[in-house]
Amino acid sequence: MSSIDDIVAAAIENTAGSPERRRRAGGGRGGDRGKGRKSPVTLRYRSILNSQDPSLLLSEEGLEAIHDASLSVLEQIGMDFMLEEARTRLKAAGARIEAGSERVRMDRGLVMDLVAQTPGPFTLHARNPERNVEIGGRNMAFAQVASAPYCSDRDNGRRTGTQEDFRNLVKLAQSFDIIHMNGGYPVEPTDLHASVRHLDCLSDMIKLTDKPFHAYSLGKERNLDALEIVRIGRGLTAGQLEAEPSLFTIINASSPLRYDAPMLQGIIEMSSRNQVVVITPFTLAGAMAPVTIAGALVQQNAEALAGIAFTQLVRPGSPVVYGGFTSNVDMKSGAPAFGTPEYMKAVIAGGQLARRYGVPYRTSNTCAANTLDAQSAYESMMSLWAVVQGGGNFIMHAAGWMEGGLTASFEKFIMDVDMLQMVAEFLAPIDTSPDALAMDAMAEVGPGGHYFGTAHTLSRYETAFYSPILSDWRNFESWSLAGQPTTYDHANRVWKDTLANYEAPPLDEAIAEELDAFVARRKTEGGVPTDF
Repeated sequence: MSSIDDIVAAAIENTAGSPERRRRAGGGRGGDRGKGRKSPVTLRYRSILNSQDPSLLLSEEGLEAIHDASLSVLEQIGMDFMLEEARTRLKAAGARIEAGSERVRMDRGLVMDLVAQTPGPFTLHARNPERNVEIGGRNMAFAQVASAPYCSDRDNGRRTGTQEDFRNLVKLAQSFDIIHMNGGYPVEPTDLHASVRHLDCLSDMIKLTDKPFHAYSLGKERNLDALEIVRIGRGLTAGQLEAEPSLFTIINASSPLRYDAPMLQGIIEMSSRNQVVVITPFTLAGAMAPVTIAGALVQQNAEALAGIAFTQLVRPGSPVVYGGFTSNVDMKSGAPAFGTPEYMKAVIAGGQLARRYGVPYRTSNTCAANTLDAQSAYESMMSLWAVVQGGGNFIMHAAGWMEGGLTASFEKFIMDVDMLQMVAEFLAPIDTSPDALAMDAMAEVGPGGHYFGTAHTLSRYETAFYSPILSDWRNFESWSLAGQPTTYDHANRVWKDTLANYEAPPLDEAIAEELDAFVARRKTEGGVPTDF
């Protein structure tokens, strides 16, 4: 950044002369801002409150219509619960199950009695207590992209993920405070065998980051291994872990109207130990849900309520999140579409439903773009504004999502981080203190002057405004002389610089040794069963 004297000199020079001369004097529009800048380091993004009142897209009558229809679905059509233990628990609670069938029908009174037992807002605990995340209320927490089979960067293109790619994406998530959680494997490390992959990945989560993280519910053994890894990583007893939720899992309904056995087993293992369950139907209007947004929301809500109710049947008061992932498909090709007006409507309406039940709300930052271009930016920004307007608390895939979730992009991660920080700055309340009202500065300058050299400006100019990571504010001539770099160029440079400067968070040596011993033992035992 230029010195304040240079800025003042440029401002004075720019008050006279031709437009061309004004532009060239001092470089204009920030001079050589943008060249060699490093990503901003700040702690102010560790806790974000949504200062905006949520939008009410649904009328009170519309909200109640969706609520009532959802309960009718659970009463009359029912849902398949594809795990015998789950059906046994539900039947004991009063649900109706026909002999030899997986179909479960639940009275609306039973559903709402169970949903009423949810705890509302809660704390998700991290290895580093300064990284604890408050979930619910007006809190917003962002998790990086998760579960992509591919990753990409401009140098190496699109490829199946490796352990190195996985680790690099986790390091990037650790490096920015706007990313509060690791939402899962940012990319699947396919060079690790599936029987032991979770052991290496979750161990890396402890060693490479001190933020909360996710465990996949893909069988009881993986859940139990994840619980033990997070217990070791935080240096807790089993009882302490149970008292402090420290791990979360995403439970997806197999839309339409089914919960499969691994998901239900995951609820049982996690909820019974007071860990966080994020219930998330994946309802694409026109494919796995009705083609109308209202119909898709009815199905989403029915599936979500059924899953939430089951968590409370397993353990009343266990932490749970209402997830919404309703979007639409391209009716010409069947391909999922994201960041659409329909997605925005579903996100905002989903927030109204979650608040009706007093449950924290999970949503996502999505796009369907295949490369870092205008589409990737505007679809993600549409998604982010829906998240803000919908009162989202737990935002998955917040940074790095591309290609409808199939690819984790290193450059897109940086662009999303920049947008997330812009959203956070927008949500920060305006300071209206006497000092911020600047009456003394206005009196000093008077009519016709400028504020560049005032004490009020000099004491604030370095932090007065958000300094974007990627925006290039040089004038055309300076930008051209620099080689006409694009956003793609800047993002490519920043992720590499960030990794070069990465430092692993401190980890007690005894904890690291215990963790390594557990992972080695479980690998010797063969890890978990797989299909291959």
